[in-house]
Amino acid sequence: MKAMLYEAFGAAPKITTLPDPAPAPGGVVLKVEATGLCRSDWHGWMGHDPDIELPHVPGHELAGTVAAVGEGVTRWSEGDRVTVPFICSCGSCPECHAGHQQVCDNQFQPGFTHWGSYAEYVALPQADLNLVGLPSDMAFDTAASLGCRFATSFRAVVDQGRVSGGELVAVHGCGGVGLSAIMIARAMGARVLAVDIDADKLDMARSMGATAVVDARAGNVPEAVRDLTRGGAHLSIDALGHPETCANSILCLRKRGRHVQVGLLLGDQSRPPLPMDRVIGWELEILGSHGMQAHRYGAMLDMIASGALSPDQLVGDRISLEEAVPALMDMDSFQARGATVITRF
Repeated sequence: MKAMLYEAFGAAPKITTLPDPAPAPGGVVLKVEATGLCRSDWHGWMGHDPDIELPHVPGHELAGTVAAVGEGVTRWSEGDRVTVPFICSCGSCPECHAGHQQVCDNQFQPGFTHWGSYAEYVALPQADLNLVGLPSDMAFDTAASLGCRFATSFRAVVDQGRVSGGELVAVHGCGGVGLSAIMIARAMGARVLAVDIDADKLDMARSMGATAVVDARAGNVPEAVRDLTRGGAHLSIDALGHPETCANSILCLRKRGRHVQVGLLLGDQSRPPLPMDRVIGWELEILGSHGMQAHRYGAMLDMIASGALSPDQLVGDRISLEEAVPALMDMDSFQARGATVITRF
C-alpha cells in the first residue's frame, strides 16, 4: 500500500510503499477513502506523544469502506461504509464496562499507538465494538472529520460541558475543533462567543453561529469576554491547547462556570500554571474531554440527519497524500481554515 511514513521525529515524512495490513481476529481492514489532517498528528510527528514508536504512519481521523473482515466479526461486511472514533476500545476493562470507552485502559489509537490512516489501508481492532456505520448520503470527507474534531467537540460541549439553551459559551481557538464546538453549542441553544487571532477564522466562526467575536491580539481576552457576556461565560472551551488560551478560558468564566480543556497541551506545555485562586474562590469546574465513545455517535448523527448540525461546512482544503507532507510539517502555523482532509491517495 501507499503510505506516509516518518522515521525520526521532526524529520520530513516520505511517501513510500508498505505491506498491506491483514485483519486480526475480531478486527477489520479499511480502505481509507478520506482522512483528516489534525494538529494532534503534528504533535505526534514532533515527538510529543510517548505512545508513538518509530518508524510510524500517522493519521487518526478516517472514513472508508471495509476491505477485509477478521474471524469473529458479526456486524460488518466487506463494502460497508464506516468511520471510527480515534480511540478504539478493548471492551473488557472496567472503563469500557462502565461505558467510558473514550478512556479505555487498553486503548488502540490509529496514528499513535499503532500505524494510522495516512495510507491506502488501515487495520482496526474490535470492529463490532468500535466501528460506526455511515449514512449513505454522507460524503467520506465529511465523515473523516467526525472521528476526532467534530465528535470530540460534541462530547466536550454536550456531555462534559453540559451546555443548555440560553447559556453563554466562549470558544478559544477557531480551528476545526473550535468551529465544531461553535456549531454544536449554537445548535443546543447557547449563545456563542469566539476568540482567535486570525480575522478570517473569526469570520468563519460567525458563519458557524458565533454571535460575537474577540480578536485575541487586541488585549485582555478574559476582560473582553466578561464585558461582552456581562459577567462571564457559563461554559468556556479551550479548543486550541496553549497555556495562554487555557488560562484565558478559565479567567473568562462567571462564578460556578465550567472550563473544558479539549486542545492538547503536550511537551513542555503539558503542565501550565493555572489560576487556582479563581477556581477555588468562584467554585469553577475544570474538565477534560478526550474523544467520544462509538455508542454516542448515534445522538450526533441524529442531529446531522435533522439538519441541526452540518459538519460538511467545516471541511476546508481537500488534498493528496503527497500534499499532506508539507501540510503536516506546517501545521503549527495555524494557516488552514476548517478541516483539511486527504482525499486522494
